Amino acid sequence: MKYSSIPLAQTIVLYCKAWGIKNIVISPGSRNAPLTIGFTEDPFFNCFSIVDERSAAFFALGLTQEKKEGVVILCTSGSALLNYYPAVAEAFYSDIPMLVISADRPAYKIDIGDGQTIRQPKVLQAHVNYSANLKQDVIHATATISKLQPAMITDAKIERQQEEIQQFNENRIQEAFRIALAEKAPVHLNCPFEEPLYQTQQSPSVPQPAGTFTVQRPGVQEDLEDYAATWNRSAKKMILVGALSAGAVPQLLLDQLADDPSVIVLTETTSNISHKAFFPSIDSIVAPIEKSGNKQELFEKLRPEILLTFGGMIVSKKIKAFLREYRPLSHWHLDPKKAYDTFFCLDHHFRQHPADFLRSFLPRTTEVRSDYQPYWANVKERYKERRSAYLEQIPFSDFKAFNSVVEYIPENTRLQLANSSTIRYSQLFDLHPSVRVYCNRGTSGIEGSTSTAVGAAYKADGPTLLITGDLSFLYDTNGLWNRYLRDDFRIIVINNGGGGIFRILPGAEETENFKTYFETTQDLNLEHSCKMYGLQHDRAMNESELDSLLQEFFKPSDQPRLLEICTPRTLNNKILLKYFDFIS
Repeated sequence: MKYSSIPLAQTIVLYCKAWGIKNIVISPGSRNAPLTIGFTEDPFFNCFSIVDERSAAFFALGLTQEKKEGVVILCTSGSALLNYYPAVAEAFYSDIPMLVISADRPAYKIDIGDGQTIRQPKVLQAHVNYSANLKQDVIHATATISKLQPAMITDAKIERQQEEIQQFNENRIQEAFRIALAEKAPVHLNCPFEEPLYQTQQSPSVPQPAGTFTVQRPGVQEDLEDYAATWNRSAKKMILVGALSAGAVPQLLLDQLADDPSVIVLTETTSNISHKAFFPSIDSIVAPIEKSGNKQELFEKLRPEILLTFGGMIVSKKIKAFLREYRPLSHWHLDPKKAYDTFFCLDHHFRQHPADFLRSFLPRTTEVRSDYQPYWANVKERYKERRSAYLEQIPFSDFKAFNSVVEYIPENTRLQLANSSTIRYSQLFDLHPSVRVYCNRGTSGIEGSTSTAVGAAYKADGPTLLITGDLSFLYDTNGLWNRYLRDDFRIIVINNGGGGIFRILPGAEETENFKTYFETTQDLNLEHSCKMYGLQHDRAMNESELDSLLQEFFKPSDQPRLLEICTPRTLNNKILLKYFDFIS
């Protein structure tokens, strides 16, 4: 086994191993060679090579998205690090333990006109939970340091100075790893290396990390009696669930919530929980009220006395608008780390995992007689009936295509959703409970959906399907530029010829400016991209072609497959908006 001859590189590799961090996503470069050598020469690590740093970071996010285990992304110096930023921001808001390790040139070579240098320390600071600029070893390349920057060598006994540097670096590496894994957050370590960069040795010259490293499950116990008493006095309780990993809350606890007639549980596709009594299509409840003649009366009937929230970001803009205007008396949020005041009425943050809180809280509660859940359950059944009737009468469109796709998704599929229209359409249809759903809702950007899906698919114990729009797919075709696409990976591109969501938003108009600067219409042939990256390509232009292709699309194959569904650009928005009128 080979190690870099540079002590800092050895130390980082050894600490990754001590903390059990196995997945290392490397973008090629020379300045990061000491770390690349250390990771790739040790069979303990699973190393991935991805050229495009932006894609590499989203790929890494996908690798750890489901289980939220630590993952390392490693790059060379200069602008390479900046390309990580979109995925780092997503990791920050989605609670992903991502360890960003950037190689750098020595400090004395920054801002002097040397090549491939920028001011790397703290460049990610606004969106990481910890950032450290590690110290350059003086025992390596000592002659170069003495010549270029003699003031760096401060002790006649260079070994003593190196010991201080080693202790400094170990402390910060240890703290970075602890924070990343305990707080489920991105951290950044910037590592200055002087040449030579490729020298190796058979064993490390730095001490092995002492002891074993584990992370305690965070949480703060509270006295729940007063809160339970408030809960038991309330006849209208709403639970709103954001993005969750599958299995985060045991089904037994969910069943208890569903059994209380004074409780309604609103979920989204990314909530990954289900029960026949839950309300999985929030907009199908709220939108018809917005259009009704007695809107205020119905919204008052829906307004909860207590709002309990947990999980990540909420997709539905309509539920956010409703709860900001018709605020509950109390809003409690469950999360060991943070609580966003999304509805401007947060009055308590329980710093516990939702499952831990519910295990302690539910035994203290009693069912309350109420028509809250039964009333809205009837509303839910009516809109489901109306949705079926609407689908029978509309032409081929985004709406109809999504319905067809959802019906064919196999059980136990990992479903990756792109942002913009894709995630919003998905909220309107019922998925099988075994389908696990993921979407980059931390920042809600379109730039890394494919790369994330490829990373997630590589680690999944079953097939993965990415549903994306044409712009999102084209934005991230580099996500397919790697060796890690599985044969059971599937992509469905809803190609409506541009950014269809802008036709749904206020301000849409049929002008050249709108088409060019908002909708950004395109007519590119996706078949060429598929040929370049080795995917089988199929295209559906109408409902019968789509149904025929979907019957074969998910069957085993010897290469990944992409299904392009072409829908009418100027019709999709009208069909979606008329849906909410139809079910009202």
